[in-house]
Amino acid sequence: MSDVPRLFGSRAIVTGAANGIGEAIVRTFIKQGAGVVAVDSSESGVATMFKALKGVTPMVASVTDKSSAEDLLKNASVKLEGLDIIVNNAAIQPPAPIGDTDEAALDAFLDRRIQLYALMARAGLPFLSKSPAGRIINMGCVRSAFTLQGEQAYRRSQTAIAELTKALAAEAGAQGTTVNYIQPGAIMTHASRRIFSEDKVLRDHCIAHSAAKRLGEALDVAKVALFLASDDAVFVSGAGIAVDGGRV
Repeated sequence: MSDVPRLFGSRAIVTGAANGIGEAIVRTFIKQGAGVVAVDSSESGVATMFKALKGVTPMVASVTDKSSAEDLLKNASVKLEGLDIIVNNAAIQPPAPIGDTDEAALDAFLDRRIQLYALMARAGLPFLSKSPAGRIINMGCVRSAFTLQGEQAYRRSQTAIAELTKALAAEAGAQGTTVNYIQPGAIMTHASRRIFSEDKVLRDHCIAHSAAKRLGEALDVAKVALFLASDDAVFVSGAGIAVDGGRV
């Protein structure tokens, strides 16, 4: 007899779902028995990407304020007949890699991400409070979001996502919802592939500074998201897991 899928019967919403880490999470969750609403922008192609994949409901949406976040989560909850898991994965890659001296660009990028994640999480708590196993998973920035001289900016992004996650975990804990984050390293996605092909010095730097001596894959991150979404992580909250192959 085969094992029961780890997310059997779970209902999840994944933002930034049309490529890279988001797509890998959607496909991993589906394989493990979840129903998923896959959300992305109109130009992402999400409406057709998952058309033939059973268990996925593609949804085009943009979250700009509390009202739009509530509408999105309400629509997802109706489609799935409830909601157990929220994966905040939007705005992973800025328009161009950010350096340590690009303070205005970094502030704008991080402020937008933190605002978006907070909106989705807080709007989702009323839905997750009805779940026996509510989960919120926040995705940090990939290393390719920053230039070779962007190590301090990368660390600032890590601090921002960690602080938000800990605050949300404190708010959500009493109702049984966990909130955790994943901190990716140099992960090969559609966007990072373009950046690494244009900046091979950055690519080689990331490989050299990984103990694993390789770039990560989106599936490496998706497997950790699966753990955090499953019953195995029922008593883990306010925590972060680095998926970077180890740092040297």
